[in-house]
Amino acid sequence: MAERKGSGRLQDKVAIVTGGASGIGEATCLLFVREGAKVVIVDIQVDKGMSLVAQIARNGDGAAVEFFRCDMASHADIKALFAHVEARHGRLDVLINNAAVESPLPEVDTSEELYDRIMDVNVKGVFLATKYAVPLMKRNGGGSIVNISSAYGIIGSPGFGAYHASKGAVRTFTKSTAVTHAKDGIRANSIHPGAIDTPLLREAIDTNPDPALFERTVAAGQPIGRLGKPEEIAYGCLYLASDESRFCVGAELCIDGGMVAQ
Repeated sequence: MAERKGSGRLQDKVAIVTGGASGIGEATCLLFVREGAKVVIVDIQVDKGMSLVAQIARNGDGAAVEFFRCDMASHADIKALFAHVEARHGRLDVLINNAAVESPLPEVDTSEELYDRIMDVNVKGVFLATKYAVPLMKRNGGGSIVNISSAYGIIGSPGFGAYHASKGAVRTFTKSTAVTHAKDGIRANSIHPGAIDTPLLREAIDTNPDPALFERTVAAGQPIGRLGKPEEIAYGCLYLASDESRFCVGAELCIDGGMVAQ
C-alpha cells in the first residue's frame, strides 16, 4: 500500500485493531493512521507489532500509534486492554475485531482442543471485546464496531468445520450487537472477506506440495479470478469506521471477489 497522507476520514478517532500486526490488520492500521486515527495495534506477535509501530514512526506518525500485547482468547488480557485504552485515551471510537485463527480440517478430523482454540479467539474474543467496548463508546456518544467474519461465515465449503462455525457466529452476533445498541449511537457491521493474500494464506500456499496449483485453485474459487489484497479489506474497514457509513447498522459487507454471489 502506498505511503501517503489521507483526507482525515478518521481524524482524532481512537481505534483498536485486533490482530493488527500482520495481514488485514496491518493494512488497516496503516490506513487508519494515515486517515488521522489514534490506533492501538493489538496482537500476540510482539516483534511484528513493534516493527509496525517503528515503521509508522518513521513515516512521522509515531504519536498516533502504540502496540498492546493481548491474546484474544484471554479474558484477563482483553479486560486489561480496554482498561489501558480508557486510562490512556479516555474514549473509544472504533473497534476492529480482526484477530482470528483457522484450520482447513473438517469436523471429523478436528480435535476438541483445536475447536476450542478457534472458538475462543474467533468468537469469545469478539464477544468480550464488544462487551468492554460498548460502555466506553457510550460515554462519547457512540462508535463503530467492525467484525471481520468471512465469506465462510455465509456459505459452506469442504472442510474448515470449526472455522465456518466461528465465522457464522460472528456474523449473527454482529446483528445482535447492532440492534441492541443502535439507539446508543453504536453501529456494528461485519465484513466478509474471500481468500486474501495474507501471511497466513501465503504460508498455506508455500507449504502445499504443489504451491502454484494450490494458489490457482484458491483464486479460482472467486469469480474475479485472483486473491484479494489486505488493503482491499482495510478500505472496507475505513468506510464502516468513518461517519460516511452512519446509516449502516448490522450490514454485511462482502469483499470476496464474488465468492458469495455464486
